[in-house]
Amino acid sequence: MISVIFNILILIIVCMPYISFASTNSPNNPIIPRKVLFDNPDKTLVTLSPDGQYISYLAPKDGVLNIWVGPSNNLSKVKPVTDDRNRGVQGYYWTFDGEHIIYMQDNKGDENFRIYSLSLKSGEITLITPEEGVRALVYGISERVPNAILIGMNNRDKRYFDIYKVNLLDNTKELIMENNKFSSFIVDDDLNVRFAILSNEDGSDEYYEFQDNQWLSFMHVSLEDSSNTRIIGFDNTGLVIYLLDSRESNTAVLKSLDLKTRKYKIIAEDKRADIAVFTSHPTKKTIQAVEVNYDKAIYNILDSSIKNDIEYLKLLNTGELNINTRTLDDQKWLVAYSNDTTPVQYYIYDRNTRKADFLFSNRKNLEQYKLANMHPIIIKSRDSLDLVSYITLPADIELKNKFCPTKPLPLVLLVHGGPWARDSWGLNTIHQWLANRGYAVLSVNFRGSTGFGKDFTNAGNMEWGRKMHNDLIDAVNWAIDSKIADPQKVAIMGGSYGGYATLVGLTMTPDIFACGVDIVGPSNLITLIKSVPPYWKPIISTFKKRIGPWDSEKEIENLKQISPLTFASKIKKPLFIAQGAHDPRVKKEESDQIVKVMRDKNIPVIYALYEDEGHGFVKPGNRLSYYALVEQFLMKVLGGRAEEIGNDLKNAHFLLNDKVVNNIESQNIIDSAIK
Repeated sequence: MISVIFNILILIIVCMPYISFASTNSPNNPIIPRKVLFDNPDKTLVTLSPDGQYISYLAPKDGVLNIWVGPSNNLSKVKPVTDDRNRGVQGYYWTFDGEHIIYMQDNKGDENFRIYSLSLKSGEITLITPEEGVRALVYGISERVPNAILIGMNNRDKRYFDIYKVNLLDNTKELIMENNKFSSFIVDDDLNVRFAILSNEDGSDEYYEFQDNQWLSFMHVSLEDSSNTRIIGFDNTGLVIYLLDSRESNTAVLKSLDLKTRKYKIIAEDKRADIAVFTSHPTKKTIQAVEVNYDKAIYNILDSSIKNDIEYLKLLNTGELNINTRTLDDQKWLVAYSNDTTPVQYYIYDRNTRKADFLFSNRKNLEQYKLANMHPIIIKSRDSLDLVSYITLPADIELKNKFCPTKPLPLVLLVHGGPWARDSWGLNTIHQWLANRGYAVLSVNFRGSTGFGKDFTNAGNMEWGRKMHNDLIDAVNWAIDSKIADPQKVAIMGGSYGGYATLVGLTMTPDIFACGVDIVGPSNLITLIKSVPPYWKPIISTFKKRIGPWDSEKEIENLKQISPLTFASKIKKPLFIAQGAHDPRVKKEESDQIVKVMRDKNIPVIYALYEDEGHGFVKPGNRLSYYALVEQFLMKVLGGRAEEIGNDLKNAHFLLNDKVVNNIESQNIIDSAIK
């Protein structure tokens, strides 16, 4: 079964003269077309049916991601089973009857996901949650109850999700539980709701266990432990739970808890990194291996019964191993390998024959290009924190050592979103794009990032725009001092929290960066918090502790002092802002506000508003237009190279500085903003 824990983390970029290298295309390092990097992948979300007879994945049909299904032993017979022509399918699950696929879609990025049931026998698609303006979630799918699933819907009260059981045979819904206070739930293999989480006023979480027809207090998790402690599932008896737990340690430790004896047992731990990824037996549900990821992922085997399998698979490919699917009889595994210089490669592994057959990569056309290595590095912050970071240099650059060029390069500081997330090693298409255009690229796990223990995450509490930003500046200074970066050619770029960091960079440290690219970043923390979706309200107390409270005039003033909007008049370097019109997290107003202030102050700004997108850009035409424009922007400020815009604006739905533009008009807007 799957158990979805509904934990919402909000949030989840001296001008140079115009220099054009658009025609520069070295035979040793040809320009990688944007379409190869940023169009829909050939295949993604690859998995096997529960019995292993079928393979499924998302792949483009007429340019739109749809579900494809076919025999796992004959890829030529895999065919599309959906025919979406708009935003595409964004996620799906097999049910354990082997006859249905459940998938989700939203409207223009509003994140009010609807759930659909696809019958593989008849081809009929049924909309299970047709209600308008309602967000639906999948809570449970289990082999023990193959003809039903559990879902959550906020149709009654937008703040809370009631739980329904869906009968897959007739697609009817039965209300199981009306919810008036809990933020999330944990479901067992019999599709029973066993645990619920209540967010307290102090930002802590209270776990409740359902016993004797009532909710009883089970476990208290403080704010400081809340990002590292959670229940992740049950064994096949339902009497033992598995959980990640940092209450008695810094990092998240994998434990089991016997619900009868209430005794804990440590299964796996690491002193530097949280246990985050694990592999469990498909029916016994025992955890057999874990992944530890400090700067790179390492697989640790816990169960000797799969030792030979893992050791064989590790020798098969040099990439990081990911076990995507295990059939119910555990005889076939769908595995994937991730590397920094190759597309993701998929194999089917047969445990009987101990042989793995290569299937395909997720981006075949990318294989012909020389890609750049991503190097893990540890940068010290000014107060001696270790910042796990990643740097990528152009593939053809002459180096003094493995990541130091013979002369400093233009640098793009790429800031991750979240901020309660992390950057990791592997193939990063944005890193590859920027490195291919002639830039060094640096990604930093600043304080507040997750994966490195609770102390590191909690070091970011109340430090938005302060120490979290200092970490980014320290990383830039490291790159400059190491002769990697030209101090006059440093850009900052990011989405969501990374967009906020970009705006902070250009408003609060305006002399550090040559330009910035902000994607769906908040400019005003007060309006951001007051406009969150209603289903975030149960966890709003967490934001008060992580970002800052807003209950008094003094507290509101504090948020103003870390809001880029307050200092917008200090912007003096070129800024590119991109926003989705239907973003439910960082609403359009966040970009509108700072653009208005800049225009009122006669400060040039480039503002791309995507009319059919939300918190990020899903449609390939929109993505390609965005990267085409940003590429021109960076080239004209930092002096790298760029692919011609070509037709990349034609299939997009956006306004650039409030109007529909062609290639020449877009260039004029960029030129005007830079000059």
